[in-house]
Amino acid sequence: MGDSVEEFLSTCCATTSAWPHEPAAVDYHATEGRSWRLTLSADGARTARLPGPGTASATAADASLRGTAGELVLVLYGRIPADSLKTDGERRLFDQLLAWDPDE
Repeated sequence: MGDSVEEFLSTCCATTSAWPHEPAAVDYHATEGRSWRLTLSADGARTARLPGPGTASATAADASLRGTAGELVLVLYGRIPADSLKTDGERRLFDQLLAWDPDE
């Protein structure tokens, strides 16, 4: 299921369209061990797997979400609210991500 998180982040979130808000970094941590960072800026959105199972990056994220890989996928698809999982940092980023349509 962790592959589903990575696939969603790299295909549905990655873009060269400018992020219309302040630059930010959002981490997604699967309780099964993998973690990813979504970096948002005027250059768009890019994703990367964080080093080591469940480890944090050298720089702190503006927000993070932790749950099973299946739960993370459900949040990414907007099927369940981010608040239903463990969130840290700026919660509004998850709402902004859900509302963002880079094609507009």
